Amino acid sequence: MRLADKVAIITGSAQGIGKGTAKLFAQEGAKVVVADIDATRGPETVEEIRAAGGEAAFVHTDVEQEDAIKEMVRFAIDRYGKLNVLMNNAYWNKGGTVVDLERADWDKSVNVMVRAVYLGSKHAIPHLIQAGGGSIINTASVHGYLAAARSAAYEASKAAVINLSREIAVDFGPQGIRCNAICPGWIITERGEEMLKRHPEAYDRNIQFYPVRRGGRPIDIAYGALFLASDESTFVTGHALVIDGGLTCWLQDSLGYHLEGYFKGQTQ
Repeated sequence: MRLADKVAIITGSAQGIGKGTAKLFAQEGAKVVVADIDATRGPETVEEIRAAGGEAAFVHTDVEQEDAIKEMVRFAIDRYGKLNVLMNNAYWNKGGTVVDLERADWDKSVNVMVRAVYLGSKHAIPHLIQAGGGSIINTASVHGYLAAARSAAYEASKAAVINLSREIAVDFGPQGIRCNAICPGWIITERGEEMLKRHPEAYDRNIQFYPVRRGGRPIDIAYGALFLASDESTFVTGHALVIDGGLTCWLQDSLGYHLEGYFKGQTQ
């Protein structure tokens, strides 16, 4: 019960990383506000939490809209009386280079992945301070450190989330606010599961890039978020926690040797 008596908002928690984290937070004693634009899967997440004995409530939230974010925070306060944890996790992205990406898709990607972090923090921090301090957790990515092809909006947004998290940590640390980012590697969510059913060979290919030889699951990120939300991490702030199965820990030449089979006898 590491989050007993804590109230947490998690955006984008109708599925994927957000859903996995919401379920774990509730299991650990938190009252969870499931905030999502998906008005079908969001309530389903709440029902799953309640069926397991946890406490949760759904609020329909479009993080592109500041009024919706204000209402999300107001909902949590009205429902549970306080706020201790905010996880800015909502996601929308359109791939493309800076040349072929449409301006509207760039704007929507940045609005959901970066501006929503700013707005969520802006409206949650006064309540976190009122509660005696709290934790903000922002979902970034290993793509915030290293670039992938045709991913201009995603790479720029996730890098921005990392440094915005540091800025919030610096500005509000004296008021008892900790702010950290989480940088996942390949996490197999519901959408990924469907893709792997259609292309099962992709899993065996992709895990070769990971020293742990498996893809991540939402629970892998949820445990990292649990640490950052709990009192176990009261001396951790301004940090970008990489949870990527080792994807970013090895040099490209070493990876090349591995893929060519030079180290096969030593690594299998």
